[in-house]
Amino acid sequence: MHSERGSWLVSCWLVVLVAWSWSILWSVPVAAQQASATPPPVDGTTAGDASTERDASPAYHLQRGSIARNRIVALGQDAVIDGEAKSHVVAISGSARISGRVVGDVIVLDGDALLTETARVGGDIYVLSGRIEAAPGATMDGRSVAYPDASALWVALIQGPAMGLPASSPVVLGAKLALLAFWAFVILALFAIGRRELLSTSESIRVEPFRNFFLGLTGVAAIVLTALFFSAFSGALLGLPLIVLVVVFALVLRFWGMVAVFHALGDWLAERLKWRPPLPLTAATYGLMVLGLVKFLPWVGIWVWSVATFIGVGAALSTKFGRRETWFEAA
Repeated sequence: MHSERGSWLVSCWLVVLVAWSWSILWSVPVAAQQASATPPPVDGTTAGDASTERDASPAYHLQRGSIARNRIVALGQDAVIDGEAKSHVVAISGSARISGRVVGDVIVLDGDALLTETARVGGDIYVLSGRIEAAPGATMDGRSVAYPDASALWVALIQGPAMGLPASSPVVLGAKLALLAFWAFVILALFAIGRRELLSTSESIRVEPFRNFFLGLTGVAAIVLTALFFSAFSGALLGLPLIVLVVVFALVLRFWGMVAVFHALGDWLAERLKWRPPLPLTAATYGLMVLGLVKFLPWVGIWVWSVATFIGVGAALSTKFGRRETWFEAA
């Protein structure tokens, strides 16, 4: 009985999403005509103003003489390290400006790693969609890898292309609704295939969300760099199949991890609201509904889904898709 109710809830949610997305996509030609008839702004406002405002936002600043023992994460802003960071430094859609010391790794997505002459980095430096600029005298003990043109790769993996349209565009709204309908299909499929393993992955998310986030962040960066390595140093005959395998593995990681995130979120909400413990499929539907609503919020939706993707990918990696086994046997 409970299983039928959970399936019925998912089916109703799926029908609503498909109908709504179809109605919005049907109105695209009218919206496009209205947009073409709209005169350009006369106040000198340009599309770059938004990025300028973001760049002007206050940076995370570890001042000289200060010590940070835990990981530092800056979302949508710069991370300025003048003191000493005992762990890793992560900047997403912002740059890492280092004049102090970083014991761990420096990971930058959609930004730059800028080191002054007094900078000391003990770990590796990974930069996607940005550059590494080190002044004379800067010390980098680990590897330094930068790929300036990787923005489309990791954004598509995390969030999906925005097509350069505003968040209120009928095309974007319809695409988001269609994507949520697709996620409902994925929930049904994966729970039918590996219900027990998904619940194990969901448990890992609830117990160690921060560890899974950083593991997922590192995993996504490693996957992108691996694909770039195969494309650059392997021949077409060998490189193309390897790239396809990497992309398929990345997609499976994301699908599995996000479904586990949906379930963990729904189960957590039911517990917080003191509801009756839901069935796994129902809990995953609750999580999809909540994250689906958040997805329509400008900027907030992008960040929440990006963080959820990193957590899900990290949980899928740490649990080996819920099997709780090691990836490689010891020799």
